[in-house]
Amino acid sequence: MKIKDVNELQKYANRIRQGVIKAVYSAKSGHPGGSLSIAEILAVLYFNQMNIDEKNPKAKGRDRLVLSKGHTAPALYSALALRGFFDMDELSNFRNINSNLQGHPDMKNIPGVDASTGSLGQGLSIANGMALGSKQDSEGVRVYCICGDGEIQEGQIWEAAMTASHYKLDNLCLIIDNNNLQIDGKVNEVMSVYPIDEKFKSFGFETINVDGHNIQELISAFEQAKKVKGKPTAIIANTIKGKGVSFMENEASWHGKAPNEEQYKQAMKELGGVL
Repeated sequence: MKIKDVNELQKYANRIRQGVIKAVYSAKSGHPGGSLSIAEILAVLYFNQMNIDEKNPKAKGRDRLVLSKGHTAPALYSALALRGFFDMDELSNFRNINSNLQGHPDMKNIPGVDASTGSLGQGLSIANGMALGSKQDSEGVRVYCICGDGEIQEGQIWEAAMTASHYKLDNLCLIIDNNNLQIDGKVNEVMSVYPIDEKFKSFGFETINVDGHNIQELISAFEQAKKVKGKPTAIIANTIKGKGVSFMENEASWHGKAPNEEQYKQAMKELGGVL
């Protein structure tokens, strides 16, 4: 499946947001803010870029996605459900003890999940291993890794960045969700990671800055990354935490809490979803 129409991809991004709200509201817990900010990124990856087959989730030659910021699993689950890996109704069972859809991605029990994540800072290392293994086996697999901007305060990220550069992992594409908010407040006030592009450039990455909510810019960036040879690529996607829900946008307080019934109804109304 490769959807080229920008408007159609934007509709998928909006449906991913609807799924996020549905999941977090149903569970009465979760992380909506950072899930909403990556909706366009996931829509482009799953419906325009990645070589995957929902009927064969473990296909050897498939592209891989590592959601390093694993607490934003509601967005990933919503994208996977829309792609057909499992039924959309499963989102209502998010974080239910009898459900496979745990609070963080679980590769053993959820079709389409390539890496179990949640301990921040570890995803890029996992993605490195996948990318290096693919190059050694000449499988032609592309590996995508989504990290949060607050997450890259973790030291392991920079060890992994050195590794990716050293092994010339040009089949690796790192995406930084740069919404400048983390659980404790603004990233630049908690522990500044800026300038992100210059830091990764100094570690040997090709860097691309984009509006993380602009579908065409994202497509162009991913296509550009495919042409880079001899080094990994880092796409710095400038986003808005809580994007799409007015009262959640740019509010750190929505990093990790669920809407009440009134807020749920307002959020779904704004997103055009079914209550």
